[in-house]
Amino acid sequence: MSTIQALILGILQGLTEYLPVSSSGHLTIAQTLFGGFSGADNLMFDVVLHVATVLSTIVVLWKEIASIFKGFFTPTGWRVAEWNNEKHYVAKILVSMIPVFIVGMFFKDFVEEIFGSGLLIVGICLIITAALLTFSYFAKPRQKDDISYLDAFIIGIAQAIAVLPGLSRSGSTIATGLLLGDKKEKVAQFSFLMVIIPILGEAFLECVKGVVNGGFDMAISWTALLTGFLAAFISGCLACKFMLEIVKKGKLIWFAVYCVIVGCVAIICNV
Repeated sequence: MSTIQALILGILQGLTEYLPVSSSGHLTIAQTLFGGFSGADNLMFDVVLHVATVLSTIVVLWKEIASIFKGFFTPTGWRVAEWNNEKHYVAKILVSMIPVFIVGMFFKDFVEEIFGSGLLIVGICLIITAALLTFSYFAKPRQKDDISYLDAFIIGIAQAIAVLPGLSRSGSTIATGLLLGDKKEKVAQFSFLMVIIPILGEAFLECVKGVVNGGFDMAISWTALLTGFLAAFISGCLACKFMLEIVKKGKLIWFAVYCVIVGCVAIICNV
């Protein structure tokens, strides 16, 4: 992999991880268009890109994360009724992780097979993403003051289903939260924070897998690795900030239009 290829892949990963257009779908399209271009087959590069996007989330939302940690470690009673808001928030994030944990444990092989099934699935899932964004834009559910535990679990189901290539994780989780009546700014922040542990967990498992299988394929240069990391991190920071503002303004419908166009192109190219 050249440095230029690593740069493009890093930018793609960073931008599409937060924008509701599917990072996996765009990387699959890039791989198809440029042939062997994706870093998906290089374990080390894949891990580096995902860690970079997690770090971008932490940097953008560091004040919120620090506040959550401070409140979480503030002494309270052990009973749930005695918990403060931060303890409840962390518990809700853990609840949201249950569906994706189940998928990762029992359906990982099935998901990996789908990733190799070409652009048809990507195109269909991008159009489904567009439909979710459209529904969330026009729906006017009754607004809630806070994300409930049930909401967290349902949003977690959306995240688990969004492992399919072309089905945007951020788009699915944010749209689901909006359809449930959760406030825009709260559901966007929750969506970005709830993915930190699953991504780090997946990266850790991939590292263990690489070590067990005899180490990482270091055919990629350290320069390309660093380039991909910085590209994903910087573009991820920009996309995360941009997406938080876009959700507040309720402009997700334009991403729906984009997903329909790209989805149709992907389907046509698959024919």
